[in-house]
This record gives sequence, structure tokens and C-alpha cells, in this order.
Amino acid sequence: MRYPVGPFSLRTEMTPEDRSRWIVELAELPARLRAAVGDLSDVQLDTPYRPGGWTVRQVVHHLSDSNVNGYIRFCTVLTETHPILRTFDRNAWALLPCSRTVPVDASLDLLGALHRRWVVMLGQVAEHDWSRTLFHPERGAMTLGDLLQLYAWHGRHHLAHITGLRRRMAW
Repeated sequence: MRYPVGPFSLRTEMTPEDRSRWIVELAELPARLRAAVGDLSDVQLDTPYRPGGWTVRQVVHHLSDSNVNGYIRFCTVLTETHPILRTFDRNAWALLPCSRTVPVDASLDLLGALHRRWVVMLGQVAEHDWSRTLFHPERGAMTLGDLLQLYAWHGRHHLAHITGLRRRMAW
């Protein structure tokens, strides 16, 4: 239940087709997430996806928080030389009152707008820029292509938390 699509494993070889597929995944995430939670009640949204895990509501807000940071990270890598990315304490953010109480539509709307802009930007990245480097304090040296792969996996990972819970609970 913790890693329904498997833990993240960085592929060192990636093709333009791989990147195109990951960009499509990012483009589709807001609609897929909205479809996964759109008909859930507040009780269902406040159900943890696994014992000791976040609630569905917290997962939705986390995806919004994470992807806002992701968009900023991509812009930083494209405009700076080997930047050190800033992390955020995702567990502490998930405990903030807004992550536990705000209706999910706020984050779903934000994700939709953010991903429209992010996907346009990603579609305009020059081939040579995918190898731009960055330093991620938790993951070490990475490229922009690696970061794309990570965010595509991250969306699949959390979407599977929600859809897996729905299957188990027959919602």
C-alpha cells in the first residue's frame, strides 16, 4: 500500500519518447485526480489511504504543494547553473490545518492551472536542456530529465494511493 506503483527508480537512459510520455502524464494528472476524488464525501476524503498514511484530502493537497514546488524547481534549473534545490517538509505541510480541512477543489483547481502552464513550458524545453544539472539535497546530483521522471512517477504514485483505497473500500 505504501508504494502501489513501486518505489521510484531512476532510469539513467531516457529517450525523447520517454520524456514525451512523462509530460503527457503530467498533463493528464489534474483530470485523473479530479476523477478519482470528485464524487467522494468528506468522510471518504478524510480516510487515510493506508494505516498511518495521509488522508485522501491530504494527498490531494500534497500533490498541489509538491507540484507548485516542482514547477518552481524546473524554472530554477532552466535559469540557473547547477542550482541547489530547496526542499520542504512534506509531512509537516500535510499537518497544516489547510491540508486537513480545505475542500479539495482548491488544490484541484490550482493543479489544473499550474499543469497547463507547466506542460507548455516542458514542451518547449530544448533537447540539450534536459541534461542541465541540479543538486537535490535528498537525492543528490540530478538532471532536468531525471526531475521530470521523478514528478511523473510522483503523480502516478499518489493517484494509485487514492484509486487503490477506492478499490479496497468499494467506493
